Amino acid sequence: MENHDNFTPYITFNRNDWASLRSSAPMTITEEDIEELKGLNEVLNMEEVAKIYMPLSRLLYLHARATKELHDSRNTFLRTNVKKVPYIIGIAGSVAVGKSTMARVLKTLISRWPNKPNVDLLTTDGFLMPNKVLEEKGLMNKKGFPESYDISNLLHVLSQLKSGNGEVKAPVYSHITYDVIPDKEQIISSPDVVIVEGINVLQPPKITDGHTIDQLSVSDFFDFSIFVDADEKNIFQWYVQRFKILKETAFRHEDSYFRKFAGISDEEAFEMAESIWNTINRKNLLENILPTRSRADLILHKGDEHLVESVKMRKI
Repeated sequence: MENHDNFTPYITFNRNDWASLRSSAPMTITEEDIEELKGLNEVLNMEEVAKIYMPLSRLLYLHARATKELHDSRNTFLRTNVKKVPYIIGIAGSVAVGKSTMARVLKTLISRWPNKPNVDLLTTDGFLMPNKVLEEKGLMNKKGFPESYDISNLLHVLSQLKSGNGEVKAPVYSHITYDVIPDKEQIISSPDVVIVEGINVLQPPKITDGHTIDQLSVSDFFDFSIFVDADEKNIFQWYVQRFKILKETAFRHEDSYFRKFAGISDEEAFEMAESIWNTINRKNLLENILPTRSRADLILHKGDEHLVESVKMRKI
């Protein structure tokens, strides 16, 4: 009798086995690039890029190339000349787990493939409802939860991208003012690849009282999806570390939403970060973000040192 406990939709790689999949792909990133790309308290070095991000970049390149070949074959079969739409990669995971850094690194690596594709990065922060709207709806303490986003606008932007629109506009968010920037837009122009990064991008369609409210989900537009994973205790530690750094840097900006926290002690910063984590971010992680992990095509699990320890890739 077969052991059903061994059935899994994923192939699991340890760090060294995954690193070997880089094959002979040349390093296209420098130490200077790494300094510009890494987050505030993250460990990003040449070894991590070589062992984790280079193989991942190669995998995404192979997937994107195969998708283009399928597109060309379909045009031949249908006797059409339909324009190729961008290959869209989604990156999900908790606050402070390193999604933004990963997105920036992948953007840099992918744009340096031999055919130099045009790669754009779209963060879902810009699709958060403005603070004024969140306050009116009583959602400020649920900022980052699925209900705090203008999902219809995000779906509209993704639909435009997948329809082959040459120029697509998206809203922009400021981490200084902690709000969407009025009258400012990101222009995405004829991209070959778009990386969509956000904590809740793998949410399924909304269901209320047994009925589907949204017919589409954000991930329906993804060609490939990644979940950045880590143990909760580590994510909390990284969140506190980042909070302490921000109180000495960004929080001191005159326009900072968190300016009132700029002068607090490390002990007060820990207590504040712990309170925000327990009442907002942990709740969001457990209720909304973690349940979407199994929907990803690839899961990167980070260890204590903010470095990827294992990789799970969905079988096809």
